[in-house]
Amino acid sequence: MFKSLPQTFRKHNINADVRVLLQLRKAIEKGLVNTTGDLYIVLKGLLTRDPKDFGPYTTAFYEYFLDVEVGKGERLETALLRSETFAAWKKERIEDEDLIPDIKELIDKFLDEVHLTSFDIKKIIDGADILNEDNPDAPDVDGNDAQGESERPNTLEQAADYSNIPLEELLERMKRVAEQQRSKHSGGSHWIGSGGISPYGNNGAAEGGIRVGGSGGGKMARAIMNDAKFFPVDTKSILKDDNIDAALAALKGIEDESAEVILDIPTTITEGLKQGGIFLPYEKEKINLKVQVILLIDNGGYSMTPYIKHVRRLFSKMKTRFAHDLKTYYYHNTIYGGVYSDVRRRKFVPVDKVTSLDKNYSVFVIGDADMAPYELGSQSIATWQALNERFKRMAWMNPLPQKYWYSSDTVPVLGKIVPMYPLTPDGIGEAVVEMNFQRKYAKR
Repeated sequence: MFKSLPQTFRKHNINADVRVLLQLRKAIEKGLVNTTGDLYIVLKGLLTRDPKDFGPYTTAFYEYFLDVEVGKGERLETALLRSETFAAWKKERIEDEDLIPDIKELIDKFLDEVHLTSFDIKKIIDGADILNEDNPDAPDVDGNDAQGESERPNTLEQAADYSNIPLEELLERMKRVAEQQRSKHSGGSHWIGSGGISPYGNNGAAEGGIRVGGSGGGKMARAIMNDAKFFPVDTKSILKDDNIDAALAALKGIEDESAEVILDIPTTITEGLKQGGIFLPYEKEKINLKVQVILLIDNGGYSMTPYIKHVRRLFSKMKTRFAHDLKTYYYHNTIYGGVYSDVRRRKFVPVDKVTSLDKNYSVFVIGDADMAPYELGSQSIATWQALNERFKRMAWMNPLPQKYWYSSDTVPVLGKIVPMYPLTPDGIGEAVVEMNFQRKYAKR
């Protein structure tokens, strides 16, 4: 997460290193970062001590997180006016180019949204109360909101919590609201739009709502709807609680079907009696569905901690949904001469014992594959090659965003040995498709 952040901030003479990333991760895990504004404040507290650093810090923040580059001696407002980020934001909010409001007002509104923090929110409203008073079939008359959205201030002082409302109910209500909506809306609690506390939209303050469009960033939404089909989860995002079922559906495809011919005793007896005691053997084909899975999990560093519980939960659900043989082993960064059968990595298992297992196992490696180059020595590379040679159906699921894979010294090396995919439902789906292809190829 934020792997290239130190480099960007150091470019602006702001001292940032890996310790800052660790501290930022802890702040996120403790729930202190829920909006872009929260991120700005928390990171500012970690990186600046002297007021003279505030300007360079802001410049670095806008460059890294918002892709807005501020030139030397240039005003932030001027940099925003020529940025693609502000242009895209403005396009979302202005429908009629002939009715463009004062540009300074637009910039102020943009900055208000960027720097909105959860610390500004003084009141949390129960989402059930909002929905009870709301009519999802209310007409959108000339773009006017029956719920009084136009009266809402630009900055939010309250938020709504829809976490206890079933997702199916929110989806049904959103469908009814969408049927009535005729124009763009901002603020309020009813329409699909931006800002406000409506359960559907973007850049607002709605815990457990549904994000539609926009860039998000507040980490409040329970479901993402960015495509025309309104698929209820983001299948391109890293594995997490709200897309595990989508990943499970993809994993279902690795069931291995085999058949064996056995004696059909009931039919043999029945037909033999009909023939006056002449018993001719009748055979039938028995279809066996089985799943054999080996999990190799990197659980040795802080960078993998956020993903391990979701991986365990996914394969635990897999075990309850359809019977399978699951073997789980652990390692740290890379495998040298063996793996471990316990989470604490105390019970060593030689690689030879793993490679002696049935070659038809499907192997999933869970790890970011990013380490110091000296750790990935010739012995380790030989071990991965031996595993890949034994198990033809093998996939490396990487939680590190793909854009960072080729900036690492070790990820590309391991990716050439073991086919690598992102640790997302879509990535798992791609891996399973390739595994199935290998299965069919092996049976030819």
